[in-house]
Order: sequence, then C-alpha cells, then structure tokens
Amino acid sequence: MKALHLIGPTGSGKTPLGETLGQRGLYGVRVLHFDFGAELRRIARGEAPPEITPGEVDFIRRVLAEGLLLENEHFYLAEKILRAFLARTGAQEKDLLLLNGLPRHEGQARDVLRLVDLRLALELSLDEETLRERLARDPAGDRRHREDDTASLIARKLRWYRERTLPLKDFYQARKIPIFTLTVNKEDTGQTLYQKLLHTLPERDFRTIFTF
Repeated sequence: MKALHLIGPTGSGKTPLGETLGQRGLYGVRVLHFDFGAELRRIARGEAPPEITPGEVDFIRRVLAEGLLLENEHFYLAEKILRAFLARTGAQEKDLLLLNGLPRHEGQARDVLRLVDLRLALELSLDEETLRERLARDPAGDRRHREDDTASLIARKLRWYRERTLPLKDFYQARKIPIFTLTVNKEDTGQTLYQKLLHTLPERDFRTIFTF
C-alpha cells in the first residue's frame, strides 16, 4: 500500500492536517490517517481491538504515562495496531496511507518499509518560538483532553523528536524517498496546512510520486 510519512514535533499540526486529509482526501484519492498516538490513547481507554492482549494494553498505558518510544523489539505491537486500523477502515490498494507518529526512529522505519510502499515524507517545520506558542495556544484545537500532554512529557517528546526522529530525513534521503517541507506558523490549522500542502505538492507531482 502506498504511504506518506508525516514528520514534525508534537504541536506542529500533524494531527489537524492528518484529520483534514482524512476528511477531504488528496486529489480525489482517499487518505487513511493513521494517527499512532491517537490509536494508543484509544487502546489505553479500553477500546482495544481483539488482537491486543490485556498485558499489551497495560504496556501501552505505561508507554503513554512515561512518554516512551516503542523500540525495535516491540514493533510487533505497532504492526498489530496498524493492521487492525487498516482492517477497521476497509483499506484498499487504491487508498493512500498517511503515517502520523509511526515510524519515530530508524529501527521502526526499517520495519515500516517492510509493510508499506513509502513514497514521500512530509516535514512540518517550525522554529522554537512558534512551537512554544502553538503548544500554549493550541490553535487547531487538537490537544484537549490528551492524557500524555503534561509539560514534562512534552519536553521528553521534543527531545526524542530531535534525537531519534529528525535523523529519519537522512535515512529517507539515502533511500531516495523524497522529503517535502511545509513551514508552520503560529496560527496554522488543519485547513491552512492543507492549502499549503496543495501548493507545495501540486497534483502533477503527487501523481508522479504516487503513480495514482
């Protein structure tokens, strides 16, 4: 299945953009927004698919509570969650899978490339001041009621992002997977980021990259 990986620090607007793409699609193509963090929170609330065992639910709750990353030895769990999502959404080969929150480091990326045909990475880029204001103001309104949004956990997520996720750009470049960049401002919402995406990735380039 063809896929796009959405990269950006917490607060950059990945989920609002992903939700907009999930609602509107992209150039007539259905987009399945796989928000890994939202899936983990869903499971932690007791909405686990039957593939996830009670012990795995407890482990996911600890991951969220401590702001941990799933390491290579736990990728089997991420794979189960992804496969359950694809089954739940009735995924087809003609759809585009939007990955948000997975992969987060090179080990996960190697495993993800085994499962999907990743054609493009889209980076949401912003400076530290803009990020701080977005985290404080929540312009897209997507951060309410997040159990994993304490100040200490946000700081840990941002450190993990700089140390583990940003190096994925080099990993993708070495594999000739193109990386497009959207510059995010303080006011951006899912709708405004969607418009920026249409400008950055015109339909001709989209169809060339994804061969839709």
